[in-house]
Amino acid sequence: MTASRRQVLAQAGAVGAGIAFAGAFSELFAGTAAARGHGGYGPLVPDPDGLLDLPKGFRYKVLSREGDQLSRDQGRVPSNHDGMAAFAGRRGRIHLVRNHENRRTARIPVPTVEGLTYDPMGKGGCTALELDSRNNVLSQQVAIAGTAVNCAGGPTPWGTWLTCEETEDKAGTNGYTKDHGFIFEVDGADPHRTGAVPLTAMGRFQHEAIAIDPSSGIVYETEDAFQRPFGLFYRFLPDRPMGGTGSLRAGGELQAMRVPGVPDLSEIQETGARFDGIEWVPVPDSQAKQTPIRLQDFGPKGITHAQKLEGCYWGGKSVYFVSSYARSAEGSAADHFGQVWKYEPGRRRLTLVIVFGPDTNIQLPGESPDNICLAPSGGLMVCEDGDGAQHVYGLTKHGEVYPMARNAQNIGTPQAPEWGEFAGVAFSPDGGTMYVNCYTPGTTFAVTGPWR
Repeated sequence: MTASRRQVLAQAGAVGAGIAFAGAFSELFAGTAAARGHGGYGPLVPDPDGLLDLPKGFRYKVLSREGDQLSRDQGRVPSNHDGMAAFAGRRGRIHLVRNHENRRTARIPVPTVEGLTYDPMGKGGCTALELDSRNNVLSQQVAIAGTAVNCAGGPTPWGTWLTCEETEDKAGTNGYTKDHGFIFEVDGADPHRTGAVPLTAMGRFQHEAIAIDPSSGIVYETEDAFQRPFGLFYRFLPDRPMGGTGSLRAGGELQAMRVPGVPDLSEIQETGARFDGIEWVPVPDSQAKQTPIRLQDFGPKGITHAQKLEGCYWGGKSVYFVSSYARSAEGSAADHFGQVWKYEPGRRRLTLVIVFGPDTNIQLPGESPDNICLAPSGGLMVCEDGDGAQHVYGLTKHGEVYPMARNAQNIGTPQAPEWGEFAGVAFSPDGGTMYVNCYTPGTTFAVTGPWR
């Protein structure tokens, strides 16, 4: 029932952040191709240009910064770079699809483009970068516009990106002319092929990320709700599973996860804790016409909530999802600074795999996991979203935690420095490049070097 605990402090440049992990690390990498641990790549070397600190032997290229010019005279690169994925194109090219988590007050909105705009009053959306095999930018253009607060999302097995709106604003709220809170499908190679069509059957709520079971086509969705009652973990059963681009428009059923006897995931603190017989309950009103889904009546047994449900990915035969933190002062049942959960559909089993503090020596409340992805080596890359210095951390099968990158762009003052969070970590199809975004100022990096 319970895996042995392990606590490992990040070293060589991460010690100052005070971040630590406890958990059954081998659970994270079941089914991956290589899963061999290593102790990282050494200390981070300060970047003389003040952009990105990396280990010795690694180098970065700035692909795009907010305010740059888009191709086709579409305007400027928008602000607030967030979730992202990389897709293989023709002749060795790479297509990066990048979210812009823009609200109505965004510094630089996503430009409206005919045929790609959902709501002209929405300032969010996605841009798509086309790269050659050496990570030279061939073009960058709007992929979808007129959406709102595009936070994360996830790739589909057929090579498109599902971008998620992290809002529940309806038409008439904040100036919007249409309801928001949906998922949209985006083709980075040919955006007009997907257009700007909300996948309404997948629910209207504060979406964060998705992951798709490649064998069944079931889509798992996280909800990052800011206030009690907190978000839910969902699955969408499509009427046309694995039907390719546009198939999710055919509809399906949205369900929410119920862990019997557990109303709030934060109350589970022991890594390795396992729950069998997970239930999936149909959502009464997936469009939340009158009541947000998390407030709807799921029957006398209720439903399971969790604060700050964010990253989500598929690995092996399981889906993994992150709760970035939980704070009892804000209404959670208990405190933690991050959890990674694993759900096995074939067994209907949920397992708490990793816990980030407070009993793992985390000193600052801000060090919380956000976007995550599997690295080609079988390890995990974790984007940090908190206070103080911001890192991308690597985590190996054997529990080794190491710093992979540190944001060196000070957006504060010399007396009161401040650094923007990382987001959208992803790898090229050949595994040779790690792509990652700095949220503020919006910057997209390509990192290459002696990957193991």
